Amino acid sequence: MSLRKQTPSDFLKQIIGRPVVVKLNSGVDYRGVLACLDGYMNIALEQTEEYVNGQLKNKYGDAFIRGNNGNSCSFCYCKL
Repeated sequence: MSLRKQTPSDFLKQIIGRPVVVKLNSGVDYRGVLACLDGYMNIALEQTEEYVNGQLKNKYGDAFIRGNNGNSCSFCYCKL
């Protein structure tokens, strides 16, 4: 079995158009479909839901999360 090494950029290109969870240091999670992102980690989501402490707070059609605002983000590919 051979494993192909994958860069973070390769991974992110593969998950565009798929459901993701973006977790911010503030404790807020945004769940939606990854529409696009750039080199500054600005993230655009579609069909976005905002969760605070695990509870649904808001639903947005589209959401834009700034990558340079000091929060770190982690992606979790998931089925919504």
